[in-house]
Amino acid sequence: MSTLTVASDPQDAAAVEAVESHHTHLAGELAGQVSMLLDAAVRDPGAADGVRTGLVAFCDRELLPHAAAEESILYPAAHGTTEARLLVDGMLAEHRRIEALVGALRAAPTAVHAAVEAKALQVLFEEHLRKENTLVLPLLAASPDVSLAGLLEGMHDLLGGHGHAEGLEDAGRAEGGEEEPERSGGCGGGCACGGPDGGEAPELDVREVPHALRHATVFGALGAVPAGRAMVLVAPHDPLPLLAQIEDRDPGAFSVEYLERGPQAWRLRLTRH
Repeated sequence: MSTLTVASDPQDAAAVEAVESHHTHLAGELAGQVSMLLDAAVRDPGAADGVRTGLVAFCDRELLPHAAAEESILYPAAHGTTEARLLVDGMLAEHRRIEALVGALRAAPTAVHAAVEAKALQVLFEEHLRKENTLVLPLLAASPDVSLAGLLEGMHDLLGGHGHAEGLEDAGRAEGGEEEPERSGGCGGGCACGGPDGGEAPELDVREVPHALRHATVFGALGAVPAGRAMVLVAPHDPLPLLAQIEDRDPGAFSVEYLERGPQAWRLRLTRH
């Protein structure tokens, strides 16, 4: 967990950690897709519509259902406490703003407008999750009158389709907390460049991305790469565990070509078949 949380029992402590891990996954995937949209708006506005469509679909599939699940289960319990009543009112208002930004992203008339709305959504969503992790969840976990683990039981939208124990285990693997066996992650070289037209591939530099968000950010960016196109990944080390996870998630979908092998940066071109 990112902060020290005093929970009323071990089950509630595990529930807090699972929700925080899922929050990290959501924030990372959103950041990756927004990065691809910003890049497309600058380098290839014609490709930005496809990236925007994928980002909107991610919001409809993940972000908005997550917010709805919180409103139906977590927020009522927190709102019932004197300490959190005003906080929850503010969090609900932020949900409405998140929904409005998704709508603005969906209706944006140009690639530049879409990129602006997407970045605003990312900034608001990350701050919203920070408040949930540091304020709402610890309050619920510490309350002897609330069973956070009980509230989360069966909350598939809140934990990405997992129970809280399974969600924690999966999130830990996805964020690189455990080394994976070495794999090539694809053909190992000889793949195409940016796309069928030979254009420059968008670049995702994760060297400054917090470690906890790094893998999810790459997964989000890869989700925006259409068939026949590529993305250049810049990493602070040889990302063999990440390549193994990419192959596990979507076997054979990407080929990999090393463009640079350290010592300061590893650059890889990942091309979707």
